[in-house]
Amino acid sequence: MKISGFTFIKNAEKLYIPAKESILSILSICDEFIIAIGDNDVDDNTIEIIESINSTKIKIIHTKWNTNAFPKNTIFAKQTEIAKEHCTGDWLFYLQCDEAIHENDLPTIQKACSEYLNDNKVEGFLFKYFHFWGDYQHYHNSHTWYKKEIRIIRNLPTIHSWKDAQSFRRFSKWNNGTYEDFMNMNDGSKLNVIELNAYVFHYGYVRPPELMSTKRKSSSTSYHGKNADKILSKIDNEYDYGPLQKLSLFKGSHPASMKNWIEKFNWSSRLQYTGNKKTTRAPHKHEKTKYRILTFIENTFLNGNVIGGFKNYNIIKKKHEI
Repeated sequence: MKISGFTFIKNAEKLYIPAKESILSILSICDEFIIAIGDNDVDDNTIEIIESINSTKIKIIHTKWNTNAFPKNTIFAKQTEIAKEHCTGDWLFYLQCDEAIHENDLPTIQKACSEYLNDNKVEGFLFKYFHFWGDYQHYHNSHTWYKKEIRIIRNLPTIHSWKDAQSFRRFSKWNNGTYEDFMNMNDGSKLNVIELNAYVFHYGYVRPPELMSTKRKSSSTSYHGKNADKILSKIDNEYDYGPLQKLSLFKGSHPASMKNWIEKFNWSSRLQYTGNKKTTRAPHKHEKTKYRILTFIENTFLNGNVIGGFKNYNIIKKKHEI
């Protein structure tokens, strides 16, 4: 059995993305790790950071981003596809560079990959999520955030990165030129997956406030392209995470690969831990009354199950459940 890790990245240093730490979190169980690295800014050291891993498993594919050809952040899917095409494993383990896996979950993941290697009904594996927000102690357990997603897929040419690379789908017909298929939620078939008792630690919203704003501006530009000016003018120079005490408190441990990265945390004085949100700021989606009520009902009475939530997968029974 062979496992290929794969991902994409651009300007990891400038955007405060723990790319090296993310890769290291699963590198030990991967036989190879394919990274599509975009055309970084001249003052960004992403390539040097990745090369410092100093592993023969690492293979770098140099790419150029064309956000005009791939709008609405489908450029992320295109870059994911480039990395996927170079993978040679039986299973492909996809992590975005702001995600990491706890070392305690690696044996569970390896065991599942081995157990279902020859069971072609299983097309991938589903992971649970911790979405951290503002710091490393608070995370979203909210209706507004996806709680599970596919992160391991079988190496099949019909499986492709979907929409803005959040997940994967199977396509009988494939347009590799424009990714127009990604614009329609009904295109492609959902994968049949086994749900694992393993977590993805998502750190995409844990950045110093000014760098969180920089990341939002970058994402808005790649999403809206030439029409991004109006959006960019509304983004403050420092991101306001809002009152963190209203989120769930994380009581576990983080992946060991994140230890040094987490130790750099130094912006607590610019975060809000008491009181209500500032009235001058538009509410984040999770702060809106509708979603707060839905979150309360789901977490209090429904054991966290989402009411009417979209699921981009079909969960199939594990062998011992059949």
